[in-house]
Amino acid sequence: MAAGLPDLVDCARLAEDAAVLERVYALEELPRLQDLLASPEGEIQARFAFAKASSGRASATVSVQAVPQLVCQRCLQGFAFPVSGGSEVEFTDDDLAVASGEERELFRTEAGRVSLRDLAEEELLLALPIAAACSTPEKCPRAPGFAGDAQGAEDAQDAVESGEMRRPFRALRELLKKT
Repeated sequence: MAAGLPDLVDCARLAEDAAVLERVYALEELPRLQDLLASPEGEIQARFAFAKASSGRASATVSVQAVPQLVCQRCLQGFAFPVSGGSEVEFTDDDLAVASGEERELFRTEAGRVSLRDLAEEELLLALPIAAACSTPEKCPRAPGFAGDAQGAEDAQDAVESGEMRRPFRALRELLKKT
């Protein structure tokens, strides 16, 4: 984060002023993200546009952009995953309101103040895939074979022409017979 810029901000005051803040954080500063990263290098760009919601609460439109190095769940190698996300949140000090499952997304504040870094980290986590995988599975060394690959397409075409039914677990059955 740039020196001199506050991380904890007063949501109500910023909403009254309709303030727009932009911040850049190093990915290594986001502790909940670390287990998902192949490398902590990189940064997240975050934009916070504060306003008053129709409910009377302070709110913000939060948008983030980053290109973290995630771990592919197939090959366990790092790969760049460009991500952008955004949502509208309302702020509250009331734990019951957060737990009530209101239609709007509520973000818990402490005495009306919120950490912009925590808000940006939350938005990035929501934008990431549940199970990260290389964007080009055809090149991933541990990706399962696809019917769309050259050999798979030839095998499928041969099976169709010969009238043979495709049996994907045939090899497994043979292995089970050996034991």
